[in-house]
Order: sequence, then C-alpha cells, then structure tokens
Amino acid sequence: MEAAGWQVARFVRQRAAVVCGVGNNAGDGLAAARHLHRWGRLSSVCCVDKARLRGPAAEELEALGKLGVEVVDNLQFDGADVIVDAIFGTGLSRPPEGKFAAWITAINESGKTVIAVDVPSGLDADSGVAYAPCVRANTTITLGLPKPGLLKLSEPVFVADIGVPFEAYAAVGVAVPADLFAKGELVRL
Repeated sequence: MEAAGWQVARFVRQRAAVVCGVGNNAGDGLAAARHLHRWGRLSSVCCVDKARLRGPAAEELEALGKLGVEVVDNLQFDGADVIVDAIFGTGLSRPPEGKFAAWITAINESGKTVIAVDVPSGLDADSGVAYAPCVRANTTITLGLPKPGLLKLSEPVFVADIGVPFEAYAAVGVAVPADLFAKGELVRL
C-alpha cells in the first residue's frame, strides 16, 4: 500500500478529496492521502465505513489519525481540485449498491476531475464491464500490472510500478513484459 499510495499521490499533485471504500483499495487511497497531506495538497478524506477497515488499510487509517487528519463518513469535495476514487479495486464482480452506489453517483455528478486508484469503482477489472453506477474517471492509475478490463477505456490509464518483482508474478502464472517499466515507474498504456 505504501508504494501504491506514493505513486498515486505523486501523480495527483493537486488539492484532492480522497474517497475510500472498505478494502485494500481504500488502504491505497489512505496511503495516498497521507502523502498529499504532507505536501499540503489534501482537501478531505472520506470513507464509506472506516469501522470495516482491516489489516494494512486500518493501519493507514491509524497513521492518518496520528497526523491529525480527520477521516469523515460523508462526502466533502469543497476545496478539492480533484477527486481520488479509492472505493473499489479489482475484486468487484457485481453492481455497487447502497452507500457505495450513492457515492459513485455523487463523484460522477461533482464536475471535478477524477483519478481512479487501480480501476474506476464499478468497473470489472477482468472483463471491462462497467456496472451501474461506475466512476467516470478522467485518468486511472493501475497498480503493478495492466488489468485486462482497463484496455477498453478511452481515458488515459497509467501503470505504476509498486515494487513487486516480476518473478513473483511469474510464480503465480502471470506473464509480465520484462520491459514494462523500462521507460519509468509510471507508464501510460
């Protein structure tokens, strides 16, 4: 999460509202929020249900608290130039519901530039199916590897190197071009 958050924050570099769900994608968003806070570029951090955060994502929440950053359970876009979408990541396989769906709709209706973390929330990362609702991201920063479903997007997609050795991918049967990050640690697809 640390490397993912760093890469996202480096790309954003604007005053941001970071909007998080409850899983690992939220942890990436919270890590990005911490870096943006250090750089004076954090407008707000909003989390669907911070009580549901576990493991590294909960640790990222705690780290923000130690810095005095309030994480709220309602959307706050005032003062933000950009929204960072960290609601859902690669595990989504059905349409978002309830508060998740309401927040995605609010992001889409905000009129703000949206940068998605890993995949736009509401998009199936494998098939490219955009469930209703689905975040309409202006840019996506996908982490580690390109996801097949992102290849169908017309908006810019960047792959961020998060430090996973290619050998680790090979060990689980995932082929990675050896030169994926030859031109840098953030590569446009």
